[in-house]
Amino acid sequence: MNGYPAVSPFRAGIRCRCPRCGNGPLYSGFLTVADRCAACGLGLKSADSGDGPAVFIMFVVGPIVVALAFWVEFTFSPPYWVHMVLWGPAILGGSLALLRPFKATLIALQYRHRAGDAGQKTFEE
Repeated sequence: MNGYPAVSPFRAGIRCRCPRCGNGPLYSGFLTVADRCAACGLGLKSADSGDGPAVFIMFVVGPIVVALAFWVEFTFSPPYWVHMVLWGPAILGGSLALLRPFKATLIALQYRHRAGDAGQKTFEE
């Protein structure tokens, strides 16, 4: 695309890098997408992943936490407060750890497949 070598959307997403060049940082804050790539100048201002990352995180973190909670319950039978102490931070930590790469991967997939709202350009070349 436009003289840049193809960058894997999954590699760019995991590294939270620009979907076009794979070098510049995608974020200017924790989840704030930068206006432009610092390396190649790709306009990222209107890139939007919507609620997709949150849904995928629920599908990943939810079953893992539920399986671990069942295992802890049936193996150790701890009091209920132990479950609250264990699984609240596990859900929060797992969700926050996965949110940036999942959002970056969805933005990179949008760039790769030129997805966006009908009639609007998502990425400014």
